[in-house]
Amino acid sequence: MPNGAQALLQTLADAGIEVCFSNPGTSEMHFVAALDSEPRMRAVLCLFEGVATGAADGYARMAGKPAATLLHLGCGLGNGLANLHNARKGKVPVVNIVGDHATFHVPLDAQLQSDIETVARNVSPGFVRTSISTETLCADAVDAIVAARGLPGQVATLILPADVSWGEGGIPCPTPVPPAPPPADAATVAAIAAAIGSGENCALLLGGQALREPGLLAAAKLAAHSGVKLFCEVFPTQLERGAGLPAVERIAYLAEMATLQLSGIAHLILVDAKSPVSFFAYPGKASELVPAGCTVHTLARPDQDAIASLQRLVEALGAAAATPALQPAQRPSRPRGRLTAPKVCKALGHLLPERAIVIDEAITSGLMLGVMTAGAPRHDLLTLTGGAIGQALPNAVGAAVACPDRKVIALVGDGSAMYTLQALWTMARERLDVVAIIFNNASYSVLNVELDRVGAGSGGGPKARAQLDLHGPTLDFSALARGMGVAAVRTDRADDFCKALEHALAHPGPRLIEAIVPESLSGAKRKALPWLLRSLPNLPKPLAQALKRKLAP
Repeated sequence: MPNGAQALLQTLADAGIEVCFSNPGTSEMHFVAALDSEPRMRAVLCLFEGVATGAADGYARMAGKPAATLLHLGCGLGNGLANLHNARKGKVPVVNIVGDHATFHVPLDAQLQSDIETVARNVSPGFVRTSISTETLCADAVDAIVAARGLPGQVATLILPADVSWGEGGIPCPTPVPPAPPPADAATVAAIAAAIGSGENCALLLGGQALREPGLLAAAKLAAHSGVKLFCEVFPTQLERGAGLPAVERIAYLAEMATLQLSGIAHLILVDAKSPVSFFAYPGKASELVPAGCTVHTLARPDQDAIASLQRLVEALGAAAATPALQPAQRPSRPRGRLTAPKVCKALGHLLPERAIVIDEAITSGLMLGVMTAGAPRHDLLTLTGGAIGQALPNAVGAAVACPDRKVIALVGDGSAMYTLQALWTMARERLDVVAIIFNNASYSVLNVELDRVGAGSGGGPKARAQLDLHGPTLDFSALARGMGVAAVRTDRADDFCKALEHALAHPGPRLIEAIVPESLSGAKRKALPWLLRSLPNLPKPLAQALKRKLAP
C-alpha cells in the first residue's frame, strides 16, 4: 500500500495536475522521494519560493488548469506570498502544498514552527486545510483541487505534515468533474438589454473569461450593433489580442486617466470584472472611479459563465448577425537611434511572432506596449494582476512549461527583476523558450512618479530620492543572467536591440536582452505629470483625451 506522499501524487495526476513547481525542505522529503513513483508528474525545481508560486500562476493562466506547488513550512510559504497574492487577484487556480512538521513535533515549537494556516489565509481565503491523517490525505487533496479549479479560480492551500506524508495506508481518490457554471439569468439579461436599448451611453467592462476570443467576439457584436463601448480591466489575467481579434481599451493605471475614460458613461456593465477603483488612495481624490450618476450592472459574476452570459445578451438584443470590428494587421516600422522604452515596444511590435505569449511587468516602461503591438500577429498578454512586483520572470517559467511550442516574452523593469531573478536559473535548467527583456533605467521609475503624485513633499529630498534610485552600483543583468546559464546581451541602441531580438526569436531560449534606457518620465516631464493629471477634469474633453492618448495610448 502506498504511503501518503505516493497516494497524494497519484491523486493529483489522476485529476490532471501534471506539474509541480517545488522548493522543498526536510519536511517534504517523502513527497520528493515519491515523485519518482508518479511518471505523469513533472517536477520543476525553483531556487526561491516566489519563483515556484509565480510559475504555478503563469502555468495555470496558459494551461487552463492548476499546477501544484511544494513549499517548505510557513517560512517558505511566506517567501512565496507575493506571487500567490497575484494569483488570487487574477482568479488563477493553484494547488498550493505546504509541508509542515510531523504532528507529534508541532507542540515542541521547534525553530521553524509557525502558524501556517494564518499565513495561508492571506492568499488562500477560500480553502486552507491541514491534513491530520494519511488515510484522509487524498480526500483533502480532492477538496483542494475542486476548490482551486472551480469558478472563480483560487489558490487552495493543503498543509501536509511530515508524518502524514510518510505514513503507510494512503488511499488515492478520484476527483469529480466540476459542474458547469451557470450563465446570467433571464431577468438580469433583460434588465441589461433594456439599459443598452435606452439610448444612453453604455460600456462593458470585461475581465477574466470574457477576454478570450469567444467573449471578445460576443462583446464586439454588441458594440457593432448597439454602440456599446468596450473596456477591459487595467491588469487582465490573460487577454487574447492582435490582428483578427476585437480590440478593447484597457482601463488606465492612473486614476485620473481612468476617470476620463469612464466619463459620460451612464451604464457600466461588469462581465467577470469588478467595479473599477484607484490602485492607491491619494489625498483629496476619489478612490471609486465610476462617475457620478453612472449605474453599475453585473452581467456575470466571477462564479458564472461569462461567455454564455454575453451570448445570451447578444441574442436578447438581436445582435447575433452583427459584424464585429476586428483589429487589422499592422506593424510599426523598425526603430532606430538611441534606445528608449517606447522603441523597445516598437521593436516588439515590429517583430512579434505568431502565437507569442507576452508577459508585461515593465510598468512605466510598458506604457507604449499596447499601441505598438495592437496589430501584431495574434498573441496572449499576461499582466501584473495583484500589483506585487516580481511576477513576470516566474510567470514566464510557468507559461513556457504550459506551452512549449510557443515563444514566451517577458518584459520586466530592473527593480522588479531583482525580486525573482532566480527564475533565470530554472529557465536554463529546464531549457525553456523564453526571451526576457529587462528595462534597465537604474530607477524605481514608477515610484518616482508616485512620490510626486501623492504630494509627499516637493519631489523629496536626497534621502527620499536615494530610496528610489538603483545607481551605485548599477545592476548588470547580462552578467547576472550568464552566471545562471542564460545567454544574454546588453544594448543601448535600437538597431542592436532589434538584431538581438531577431536572434532570440529565431533560436530556442532562454535568452535575456538588457535594454539600457532612460526613464520614460523624468525631469520636467515627471514634475509636470501631477499638474497635467489634476488639470484633466477641467479641460475640454477632446483636449483631455488627446493628452491621455499622448501619455498612455
